[in-house]
Amino acid sequence: MSHLIKEKLVVNASLDRIRPWHGIMVATALPFRADLSVDFDAYAQHVRWLVDSGCDGVVPNGSLGEYQTLTPDERARVVVTAVEAAGDGARVMPGVAGYGSAECRRWAEQAAEAGAGSVLLLPPNAYRADAATVREHYAEVAKAGLPVVAYNNPYDTRVDLTPDLLAALHGDGSIVAVKEFSGDVRRAYQIAESAPGLDLLVGADDVLLELALAGAVGWIAGFPNAVPEATVALYRAAVAHDLAAALPLYRALHPLLRWDSRTEFVQAIKLSMELVGRPGGPTRPPRGPLPAEAAAEVRAATERALAQASGLPAAGLPAGRPS
Repeated sequence: MSHLIKEKLVVNASLDRIRPWHGIMVATALPFRADLSVDFDAYAQHVRWLVDSGCDGVVPNGSLGEYQTLTPDERARVVVTAVEAAGDGARVMPGVAGYGSAECRRWAEQAAEAGAGSVLLLPPNAYRADAATVREHYAEVAKAGLPVVAYNNPYDTRVDLTPDLLAALHGDGSIVAVKEFSGDVRRAYQIAESAPGLDLLVGADDVLLELALAGAVGWIAGFPNAVPEATVALYRAAVAHDLAAALPLYRALHPLLRWDSRTEFVQAIKLSMELVGRPGGPTRPPRGPLPAEAAAEVRAATERALAQASGLPAAGLPAGRPS
């Protein structure tokens, strides 16, 4: 590794301490028992395992954590559990999405009381909100006092946080970063031009390398839930622009990573977790098990990724499956 790359990694690490939404923030899956109750002990152990495996923090109560199916008590306890298990609440970024701005602000206040360092917020998603409504929504939640990371998911919310709208939100002082899930890597350059002080976070696992090369400073990630060592190695190489290390690993993992952008991503990631011995468990309705053909594809992609990544020097994987 060159002197310039090492120097860049040191600078990035310093920034990560100042801005805890930097780095690999794992959107944690939530383990359910067979009766679909939350296994909080397994969740705490999983958060500790992710941190011990080199991930920088966790994002509880995102879509991957099936927050929409949780009771208010369960949702609050997930945040408290994550903060306690992570060992540093600053590295916890709870999702605070809800149908009303007041509800979202209450969840942001709960995250602050629990000791979290930032929150992740979707735009209003009960209807296709206009730009003025979006700005009011983010301004209201920002009043809770924690740094707000915007989540641009135009597919599920029908609201597109365009570069110009993100610039307005950043100019309002309502957001510090954006989780960019549109899949359009051209957005990275447009966002940098429109809002040069806004941090770009990779929002979809299968565009990690492209957005890292375009200047992303973090990754809200799904598949580290199953293969943290390999994905950590990939991220570190990608943000250092070390293509010799990153590209072979990216190619090896990409058939698995692209499941993060599919409708069945929750079931797919939980299945991968089960395959490597992690506590995934079932999903709560309305999500059901993967169809047999899709499950076979995920199983094959997981096994292939593990086999290929374990043979690459940069992967950091032990021989065989992680314990």
